[in-house]
Amino acid sequence: MNRVKLFSGEQIPLEMHKPKIVQKIRLVPPERRMQAMEEAGYNNFLLKNEDVFLDMLTDSGVNAMSDAQQAAMMMADDSYAGSQTFTRLERKCQEIFGTRHFLPAHQGRACEHLLAKVLVRPGMIVPTNYHFTTTKAHIVLSGGEVVEAYVPEALETTSTYPFKGNMDVEKLEALIEEHGAEQVAFVRMEAGTNLIGGQPFSLANLAQVRDLCTRYGLILVLDASLLADNLHFIKEREEECRGLTIREITRSIADLVDVIYFSARKLGCARGGGICTNREDLFVKLRELLPLYEGFLTYGGMSVREMEAIAVGLEETMDEDMISQGPQFIAYMVEELQKRGVPVVTPPGGLGCHLNAAEFVDHLPQEQYPAGALAAALYLVSGIRGMERGTMSEARDAEGNEVLADLELLRLAVPRRVYTLSHVKYAIDRITWLYQHRRLIGGLHFVDEPQTLRFFLGRLAPLSPWPEQLVGKFEEDLGC
Repeated sequence: MNRVKLFSGEQIPLEMHKPKIVQKIRLVPPERRMQAMEEAGYNNFLLKNEDVFLDMLTDSGVNAMSDAQQAAMMMADDSYAGSQTFTRLERKCQEIFGTRHFLPAHQGRACEHLLAKVLVRPGMIVPTNYHFTTTKAHIVLSGGEVVEAYVPEALETTSTYPFKGNMDVEKLEALIEEHGAEQVAFVRMEAGTNLIGGQPFSLANLAQVRDLCTRYGLILVLDASLLADNLHFIKEREEECRGLTIREITRSIADLVDVIYFSARKLGCARGGGICTNREDLFVKLRELLPLYEGFLTYGGMSVREMEAIAVGLEETMDEDMISQGPQFIAYMVEELQKRGVPVVTPPGGLGCHLNAAEFVDHLPQEQYPAGALAAALYLVSGIRGMERGTMSEARDAEGNEVLADLELLRLAVPRRVYTLSHVKYAIDRITWLYQHRRLIGGLHFVDEPQTLRFFLGRLAPLSPWPEQLVGKFEEDLGC
C-alpha cells in the first residue's frame, strides 16, 4: 500500500483491496448513546455493538478476512484426530517461522496460560520490554512477577524515536545479575508493545537480547500477536532491513527466539492462536497440558474452519501491501490530529491511533481514570468505541492501593481492511470537537470493581453530571 499524491497535492493512504461483503452499521442519536453508556456502567467493553458506530475497541478478532480465507474455510477437515486442517496450519507455521513444533490454542491468552504453567514458579521474574494485561495476570497467578526493562524513550509520548518497543539490554542484564539467572522464568519480547502505543522493537535490539539470553542460558519468548505491524516498521525504519523481504525479516526474528506464541485474532485475521518452537523439551511439557486445558493436539480449542483461515492469513501477512494498510491509516489519523493540536502518541505505531489522555484531559488526576473518562466522552459525542489503556487497565496492589499507569492512553484501534478513509475522517472531526470542549469532561469512579482484569468487567459512574453537560453542548453544536 502506498501514499498516493493527488492532483490537489493531498497525500492519502490508498487501500490495496476492495470490499466485496459489507455489513450495515448505524449511528444512534446522542440521547441513546447517553442511555447506552449508563447501561454499560461507563465501561466501553460493556456497550452493545448495536449502539456502536465505529468499533475501535480492538483489532482482536474483528479484522476483515480475505476472499481466500473465506474460501479456505470450506475445505476444513472436521476429524478430531489426524486432521488435514491441522497439518496445513502446522506446515504453514513451519514454513514461515522455521520451527518444528506447533501447538494450537484457542487464542493468545491461552498460550500465555500454558507458558506460565510450564515455566513460572513462585518467586521467579519475567523481564519484558513492556507488559501486557493478560500476560501479567497469568504470570502473577503462577506466583511470578513481571519486571519492565523498557528503554527510556518508551514512555515519551511525543517522540521521533523509531523503536520505542526496544528492550533496555543494560537494564535486562542488571535484573539477571540482581535476581540470578535461575530465578528468571523467561525473557519476554512483545512485538508492537500494546500498552505504550503499538510501538515496535528493532531486529538489531532483538539480536542483542538473544545474545544476552544465550550467555545466561535463558529462554527468550516472543509474543508475536502484533508481529505484522512490527514487520512493517522494521522494513520501513531499520536501515539494514530495507533490502529484505517481509518473509526474510520474519525468519530472522524467528531464528532469534526460543518460543513464538500469537493470537491469531490479530496475527492471521481469524480466531485462534498457537505456540511455535524448536525446543523439544518445552514442546513435550506444553503438549501434556494442551488436551487438559484447550483440546486435542490437532485443534486446541479452535474451530477447524478458523484454522484454515489462519493458515491463509499467516501467508497473507508476508504481503507488504496487506501489513502496511493498518499502520498507514493510523499514521494518517495521527498526523491529521497533530495538525489540529490534539495530543497523540508519536511516532505513529501499529494497532491504532493513541490519544494522550494525560494531556488531553490534564485537569483530571489519574485516580479519576482520565483515559477511561475520555473513552466514555468520545463515545457520547461520536458513537466511536475506543479502549482505555491507563490506570483502569492496571490492578491494585496487595494492600488495595491504586497502581497508577505509566501512560494514560485512549487507543482507537484500526482493524485491518474494515473501515474506509471517510470513517477515519469522521473520527478525526469528532475528536477535534471533543478536544475543543475537553474541560467539560469529568472523572469516573468504580461502583463494581473485580479484582482481576477489572477493565473488562467493572462498572463505573461519573463523579459529577459532566456527561449530561457534554452531550448538551454537543447537541447544541452538531446535533447528532
